[in-house]
Amino acid sequence: EVQLVESGGGLVQAGGSLRLSCKTSGFSFDDYYIGWFRQAPGKEREGVSVISDFDGTTYSADSVKGRFTISFDNAKTTVYLQMDSLKLEDTAVYYCKATDLGIDYWGRGTQVTVSS
Repeated sequence: EVQLVESGGGLVQAGGSLRLSCKTSGFSFDDYYIGWFRQAPGKEREGVSVISDFDGTTYSADSVKGRFTISFDNAKTTVYLQMDSLKLEDTAVYYCKATDLGIDYWGRGTQVTVSS
């Protein structure tokens, strides 16, 4: 059974940092994409940053480039999102998502709140 479990969200002051974690389990093969999406109040869910398990290729939304960094642990079972220089507009529920063999899997989300 595929499972994605997020952690690391919380309340942080603007300009501060948080590190989100997404622990994965249940994947039979290593060739998949995994990353982070977020949904702010009243807004549609949007992609933040994605990494390829196959070759390490990354994608980041323009709004977070230079501030957020996505990475795997050594076993490639946990994906991290290091968030620096946080802004008020980064406030959202952050979701981990993996795509394997054309199937999307979602975590339940973790709240990130940035205060002034």
